[in-house]
Amino acid sequence: MPEHQPEHQPLSEREAEQLDAHWRAMNYLSACQLYLRANPLLSEPLRPEHIKPRLLGHWGTCPGLGMVYTHLNRLISRYGQRAMAVWGPGHGAPAVLAGAWLEGSYAELTPDAPRDAQGMLRLFRDFSQPCGIPSHTAPDVPGSIQEGGELGYSLAHAYGAAFDNPELLVCAVVGDGEAETGPLATSWHANKWLDPVHDGAVLPVLHLNGYKIANPTVLARLPEDELASLLRGYGYDPLFVTAGPDTPPPEAHRAMARAFDHSLVRIGAIQDEARSGGAGTQDAGESRPRWPMVVLRTPKGWSGPREVDGQPVEGTWRAHQVPLAGVKDDPERLRQLERWLRSYRPQELFDEAGRPLPAVLECVPEGELRLGSVPEANGGRLLRQLPLPRLEPYAVPVERPGAGSHEPTRVLGRMLAELMSATEERRDFRLFGPDETDSNHLDGVYDATERGWQAGLKPTDEHLSRHGRVLEVLSEHLCQGWLEGYVLTGRNGLFASYEAFANLVASMAAQHVKWVHSAREVPWRRPIAGLNYLLTSHAWRQDHNGFSHQDPGFIDHVLSKSPDVVRVYLPPDTNTLLCVADHVLRTRDTVNVVVAGKQSCFDWLDLDQARAHCARGLGVWEWAGTERVGSDPDVVLACAGDVPTQETLAAASLLREWLPGLAVRVVNVVDIARLTHPAEHPHGLSDTEFDAVFTRDRPVIFAYHGYPWLVHRLAYRRAVHDQLAVRGYREMGSTTTPFDMVVRNGMDRYSLVQDVVDRTPGLGSRAAGTRQAAADMRERHHRYIHEHGTDMPEVTGWRWTGR
Repeated sequence: MPEHQPEHQPLSEREAEQLDAHWRAMNYLSACQLYLRANPLLSEPLRPEHIKPRLLGHWGTCPGLGMVYTHLNRLISRYGQRAMAVWGPGHGAPAVLAGAWLEGSYAELTPDAPRDAQGMLRLFRDFSQPCGIPSHTAPDVPGSIQEGGELGYSLAHAYGAAFDNPELLVCAVVGDGEAETGPLATSWHANKWLDPVHDGAVLPVLHLNGYKIANPTVLARLPEDELASLLRGYGYDPLFVTAGPDTPPPEAHRAMARAFDHSLVRIGAIQDEARSGGAGTQDAGESRPRWPMVVLRTPKGWSGPREVDGQPVEGTWRAHQVPLAGVKDDPERLRQLERWLRSYRPQELFDEAGRPLPAVLECVPEGELRLGSVPEANGGRLLRQLPLPRLEPYAVPVERPGAGSHEPTRVLGRMLAELMSATEERRDFRLFGPDETDSNHLDGVYDATERGWQAGLKPTDEHLSRHGRVLEVLSEHLCQGWLEGYVLTGRNGLFASYEAFANLVASMAAQHVKWVHSAREVPWRRPIAGLNYLLTSHAWRQDHNGFSHQDPGFIDHVLSKSPDVVRVYLPPDTNTLLCVADHVLRTRDTVNVVVAGKQSCFDWLDLDQARAHCARGLGVWEWAGTERVGSDPDVVLACAGDVPTQETLAAASLLREWLPGLAVRVVNVVDIARLTHPAEHPHGLSDTEFDAVFTRDRPVIFAYHGYPWLVHRLAYRRAVHDQLAVRGYREMGSTTTPFDMVVRNGMDRYSLVQDVVDRTPGLGSRAAGTRQAAADMRERHHRYIHEHGTDMPEVTGWRWTGR
């Protein structure tokens, strides 16, 4: 809560002038970042050599962002409110950088850019230049937790940041172009999950400047009463602030201050009532809080050039990027640029040495209250190691491989329940998912916490609580955004999803990978927790749903991104899943994808074996093969994934029976990146290590969980690549039996046996009977499921015997 309870009093003339001085300084610094490489204080007339050779960046949203930055500073300074901002229009980075430079946080993190003329020029020269600062709110920008280049995620990130941060106010600036995206549209509903007892508050600021790159925006063209009705329908209490080119600055600042003060008063009232036993503990049927928000309407490119060559610019789409082009070569445009920059009266804002004058800094908070210094915006500073439970109580007993079976995710759910209990007080771990916790057999977590829910409750509801830390909403985008915001601000989490629908957030995942990759190169950014996916209900066991739910392509997408960040694990059984989960929940600065089935599958390894196997990432299962000690195998059967592992071991069992003299090596892969060369991924095996496992010249029949071509791509540099035959998912799906799925895609045990016969030198002619037997079994399978609607007894009753 704020140190001083907010009580709005109209701004005095002096306060309005000080706020306007800060805002003008913001605009001056923002505009100069686009144009200047010399003469930062305009101490002499502008000349062509003062102008950058390439003019890059976005001006149109900067004045509005500057207004928000200025008034957040006032709110923080006046009331001692801990706050951070999420800048949805991240292409307005010049404004955010200007605010960080003015408050001094930029200089503290970038010592060669102090608050003087030299530092000002450093800021200008570095912006959007090679070896400098990106044009968007990248990790280089103090106080930012999202890049903002791909729009749609600001509000979800803001709510993720507010969860379990009860004293924090998160201001989410939502651009009106951004508001047209699907992820943002669903994010308005996040207020139905915000717990006023344990969470902080989110103050959305919908910034309406009217235009995108070349088109008007939908929300800016709605009549105000219609827009207000829409936002009230989402559950907000909107406060409108409108300012234009002819609005007197004191009037604009008074309106903004009034809206922010009113919002803080309302937020405080909601939280006080909830935390004293009111709304936060209401029973079924009681109303939820109606949180405030601000709708700020300003012209695009506000305070910039009104016209250029007779064409209107301010208040139009023409102000989106660089409103004045060609200034280096056109003397008249150069003079127009100088008039524009001098309109901010920089001599009233900075002294002769370029230091901001006291009036400019009057509203700026100090220390870690500054927007560029708030610890949550550099979440690694707050991150603590999770109190992960010991695995022994959850490990399943394995007397011999394949003797028993368990549902891996159900066992994992019980382990996660203990983790939830261990973090009950510190509240820095959450489970996110799109209405699938029960379906994915993770419902064991309800022993420790329930699903969070702030909307109405009914007697028929189960496992819903005002304070639950399992967050479910049928929007993968919102789950992803929540988790990103949560992790970026120093906490830990897990996103569990049906495998096929992880593709819905593929672009968001790519943006997060880019953020983490870039943040690693920023010295002052501290490592954050790994962003963890558990993909289950996977392609091979979609018994209820069929083809629409069968798509393992998220793995391909993730592994195409920065190798220093991305990891993919395919544990073959319950104990390996426990080991992988324990590992990924300890990682830093990674994106981890874990694919595991929820259906009962065989237990292959005990806990000690699973630990050793996961530590290696892949390994030879000597107990499953028939190779002779000291000699190379005739053929290698490799597998990655739970269903491929079962089919591979079934094939190995058939080969023992049908071709007893054949030397077969069985290799299981948990960490799929181990197939790559170490020059391409840090987990890659050296050629020597790879050849020792897979050989250099023997046929390798690889049963893989996903699309076969990924294995070829990862292993293309290996000596054995020409001998590599990969079986996997080939877009042959349906609502069918489990075994028919692998038959349709050619990854069944009989197809693997046929591959062995076809590809092992000298085996084809003398093993013709074996090949025919395998083909006959596939044909029998087709007849059997057509007649009986279930798989053959030879399949359903199969067990690993080792003989």
